[in-house]
Amino acid sequence: MSSRQINLFNYTRRQSSVTHVGSTPMGGDNPIRVQSMTTTSTTDTEGSVAQTKRIVDAGGEYVRLTTQGVREAENLRNINSQLRADGYQTPLVADVHFNPNVADVAALYAEKVRVNPGNYVDPARTFKHIEYTEEEYAAELDRLEKRFTTFLDICRENHTAVRIGVNHGSLSDRIMSRYGDTPEGIVESCMEFLRVCKRQQFGDVVISIKASNTVVMVRSVRLLVSQMDAEDMHYPLHLGVTEAGEGEDGRIKSAVGIGALLADGIGDTIRVSLSEEPEAEIPVARHLVDYITRRKGHTMIPANEAESFDWLHPDRRTTTAVENIGADNVPVVITNANTSDDLVFTEGAESPDYIYIGSNLSLLTSHPSPLTSQRFLIDFQAWDGKPNTYPIFPYNALPFVSSCRASLKFVVLPFGVPTEEYIACLRHNPNVVVVSVSNHQNRLGEQRAIVHEMMAARVGNPVVFCQAYSHNKAEKSDFQLEAAADMGALMMDGLVDGIWLMNDGDLPSCDIADTAFGILQAARLRTTKTEYISCPGCGRTLYDLRSTIARIKEATRDMKGLKIGIMGCIVNGPGEMADADFGYVGAGRGKISLYRKKECIAKNIPEEEAVERLLELITSSRKPTSES
Repeated sequence: MSSRQINLFNYTRRQSSVTHVGSTPMGGDNPIRVQSMTTTSTTDTEGSVAQTKRIVDAGGEYVRLTTQGVREAENLRNINSQLRADGYQTPLVADVHFNPNVADVAALYAEKVRVNPGNYVDPARTFKHIEYTEEEYAAELDRLEKRFTTFLDICRENHTAVRIGVNHGSLSDRIMSRYGDTPEGIVESCMEFLRVCKRQQFGDVVISIKASNTVVMVRSVRLLVSQMDAEDMHYPLHLGVTEAGEGEDGRIKSAVGIGALLADGIGDTIRVSLSEEPEAEIPVARHLVDYITRRKGHTMIPANEAESFDWLHPDRRTTTAVENIGADNVPVVITNANTSDDLVFTEGAESPDYIYIGSNLSLLTSHPSPLTSQRFLIDFQAWDGKPNTYPIFPYNALPFVSSCRASLKFVVLPFGVPTEEYIACLRHNPNVVVVSVSNHQNRLGEQRAIVHEMMAARVGNPVVFCQAYSHNKAEKSDFQLEAAADMGALMMDGLVDGIWLMNDGDLPSCDIADTAFGILQAARLRTTKTEYISCPGCGRTLYDLRSTIARIKEATRDMKGLKIGIMGCIVNGPGEMADADFGYVGAGRGKISLYRKKECIAKNIPEEEAVERLLELITSSRKPTSES
């Protein structure tokens, strides 16, 4: 599907086929489903039943359980029967890696079975490059089809749905050798299995493509939807950012990736993967779905897509730098200040690049420690040319922009301003930064629309996107989810030169600024703190995941720009370590392996020593050499 088949400006859900999963179908006109995964051992019937109930009671509509062996797969029968006896009808999903025989057994007792193309028939990823002739590659695909067809026959007989779940961290060496570590390779890994499903006329299929890198995840899913359309496939999609982490960072990262796709109508079920109790994922997922689908039935936005825009392979929009905004500069952060207290930011945290103070010039001098290097935005009528201050104009003051002598000017533009008027102003004032605002039910559509107008007119002024909310301190998580979701598609489209978050409530200005920086980091646009790629844990987890995450975060939180992977087991470990600078991966019960990128540096370290050994590895790797 090209971008012209996705309506960039008006929200509609992608039309998918219906997949039957027990008593809870997905896709088609069904609601977007939310789900989670247990962290208990699947041989622990009582523990798994109890945790499943907590997930369901929180609103989960599917519950996934790890089934790493035949014993676990067979015990799904006991878990399933106990839940049904207790009045719980929620479908169970078996999660299978490495062993197709386990998938065959799980299909007898679960309503859906997830298989990973990266390790279903192919061996686990080892980063070896393998040269295949065309005949050899075809033979590998034939082997895959024969084994997978056996599994599909069992699923058909037992009315079991199948999830084809591709993880960026566990692509096979075969796929990597031919396609590389690319979205195209990720998509092909999935399509190989989907083509078998189509040939076998097996329709109860759902697909997921996940990555801890939101850019890879979003681009891969967009490409998958396009490829499926080209091959007349319309299976429903499961969305998630894998190893998103915990707390605020995990929520923001998930909302950026999932929100970017939901906003384009893509997605039939979601999971927000957090390194927390699994039932804590459900309200986050539910709020995200409800917030995006509120756009349904909105007033139509009349807009046209710029010919130069490529939704499948977006580059950053070409702009002219104005001071530190646009061109190759990282996107800036703007916040508001109403009192001097709003100028106080958390020690060690990033301060916003610009602070809007309206016409309250007293804020320039009222703070006990004047912010001499801070830049301020001031209403154009009050601007008097003081250093580090810049005027901002409403759209109805466009005639005054050209006569202003400032080196950097901001103009607030909602969609719908007569195009010829504002385009003429921008052409004559390349030192103007556009502030895109919208109060439309589908603000993404309007904000995309005005940038596409600018692209069509070939004006290169930078654009800052302003998003306004109304939340109090108790609703901080909602604020973060909504802002991240609203910015997701704009960032993935390459349109963002800055982000300005406003909130009509009692959220501290430092929290608002931190959220903006977190959103930019989640989209890999600007790094301001340590990033943790941590899995949510499951029955495969081989050590105390949450306490370990807390210890590692406490010891490394000041290592700005560092990416650290913390993985409970080996399933995605080596692959995700390739995207991290350092990795901590469960290798056996109470045993840890340490990685520098995809290279395993130390194996089977006792858990009680592993965090210190990780810190030693990071420290030694970051020491300057005598030549530097």
